[in-house]
Amino acid sequence: MKRLSIILILSAFSVICAAQTGNQYGVMPSINLLKQFPKNWSTNFKLESRQSIYNQVLKYDYLLTELSLVITKRIAPNITLGAGYLIRAEDDEFKNRVIQQISFGKKYPGFRMAHRFMTDQTFGKSSDTELRLRYRISSEIPLEGESIDVKEYYLKINNEYLNSWQKSDYDLEIRLGALLGYSISSINDLEIGIDYRLDSFISGNRRERIWLSINFFHSL
Repeated sequence: MKRLSIILILSAFSVICAAQTGNQYGVMPSINLLKQFPKNWSTNFKLESRQSIYNQVLKYDYLLTELSLVITKRIAPNITLGAGYLIRAEDDEFKNRVIQQISFGKKYPGFRMAHRFMTDQTFGKSSDTELRLRYRISSEIPLEGESIDVKEYYLKINNEYLNSWQKSDYDLEIRLGALLGYSISSINDLEIGIDYRLDSFISGNRRERIWLSINFFHSL
């Protein structure tokens, strides 16, 4: 019953997103390389791209590529500090982003929940510096048993709020995500789902973007 209920929720979320009058649809694949080190240190190297399929008209457009590295250290059983760097190639320009974050995670019977607070600063030659303050709540729910084991499916749900300041302009972006994950092996995971993003509604220029998110994770 639990699995059926969760799958129905995921399906309903996908239908709602597809029915929105959002002005952009696309694909957002990523590859994540994870590495654990002694003394509770770990790294995540991520390669991600965004490709638009529909933006007012049906047309393929390669938007951007991002490379990022985030280094984290667990300072308590449920608390992790992190810092990182991201470089983005977009519109024949490179942008640089510095990242700071703190995460709180806790395991409950049947699921795991995490809270992440993040700040980042983005710099580009032809644009003003952008400062962002972000909060994300996420949950991983095993669909078979009480924990995620190899060859089993799981559900990942997240909700994020991004406050952005660029010169005198302020914006708020809201993100909702629902992904179906599968543990391929002890070192490989695959997640596929919907990433819905809403922004610019404060200024009256409401923009909706819906991405098909495809994420591959490999532990080194």
